[in-house]
Amino acid sequence: MSDLLERLRGRGWRMTAQRRVVAEVLDGDHIHLTADEVHARAVAKLPEISRATVYNTLGEMVSLGEVIEVSTDRRAKRYDPNAHRPHQHLVCAQCGAIRDVHPVGDPLTDLPDSERFGFTISDVEVTYRGTCPHCASA
Repeated sequence: MSDLLERLRGRGWRMTAQRRVVAEVLDGDHIHLTADEVHARAVAKLPEISRATVYNTLGEMVSLGEVIEVSTDRRAKRYDPNAHRPHQHLVCAQCGAIRDVHPVGDPLTDLPDSERFGFTISDVEVTYRGTCPHCASA
């Protein structure tokens, strides 16, 4: 069983066939799929699943805090099941590929007091950009 499925079951979330398929599609490392990509993969496993069901299920998973909605540019939002391990994203500026990265240090404490302007910092999102090996070799 996937980590996401286990977390959802642990919350007592009613596991319909549609919800299970969406969770299974999101299982794995470095998963950052758009809702349309989730739908296409879900249809391959459960042909009768609707686009609306996929969108609603993703929205519920985000609301539960079990999936993160990622927006790294002006492209479609992506969904990241790695919601319980702090991480940042590395994005290819050419093809849009996204990888989870775990930099050393704590970005919450790395910002000096003089740069906080009186803010109480509660969250940090860092996106590293570059060119992936595939695009670099093309």
